[in-house]
Amino acid sequence: MFSLIAQVARFFRSSNANASVSHAAALMESADARAGLDAYQAQELRVAASAWLSVIR
Repeated sequence: MFSLIAQVARFFRSSNANASVSHAAALMESADARAGLDAYQAQELRVAASAWLSVIR
């Protein structure tokens, strides 16, 4: 769980250029990378990406 929080925090510290898309895209890419290793964490990352997009809209 700590690694998930650390990943999300890293995404928020990145530059603001296309921030709404880049954060969500980065979270989804991380989810795809985690899917074969930890399906639960991959799902958490997808939920985080969806939440990020709903906040931005």
